[in-house]
Amino acid sequence: MDYQHLSTLLWREQELLDLLLFKAEEKQYLILTGKARWLARIAHEIEVILDQLRTLEVERAAATEVIAGKLGLGADPSLRQVADSAPAPWNDLLGKHHEALLVLVTDLRSLSDTNRELIEGGLAAIGDALVSARTPSAGTYSSSGRNDGTTHRAVTLDGAL
Repeated sequence: MDYQHLSTLLWREQELLDLLLFKAEEKQYLILTGKARWLARIAHEIEVILDQLRTLEVERAAATEVIAGKLGLGADPSLRQVADSAPAPWNDLLGKHHEALLVLVTDLRSLSDTNRELIEGGLAAIGDALVSARTPSAGTYSSSGRNDGTTHRAVTLDGAL
């Protein structure tokens, strides 16, 4: 059974999740400082990391299935189930991988929720600013060229003053 291969995949997954967490913190910094210019770039970098994680997840699932079959576990076992059934020292190492992954995913969810709230709050503030920036028209004519019936009146200034 290739526990070493599974462990290597889990280390790589932790590295990618840690990088994703870093990129999410960068995104938060950009949102807070109003540097929207770089948001598209950071979104692309996050998408690249997510693609790598998807590919790694498929490979990890395959490696887990092989080990689970030899341990007599059912199809699609959790990492915790594999860790609990694995012989020493792999049970301890896989358990530590499981704990580290849980911490990273929890941190990512929290940061992602915060970033979403910041973006939604920023959009609401922009909408409020646009609504309050609308000033009533001082014009005396409508778009058809007719008097719009407001109480404003046209004023002519003598340029010779």
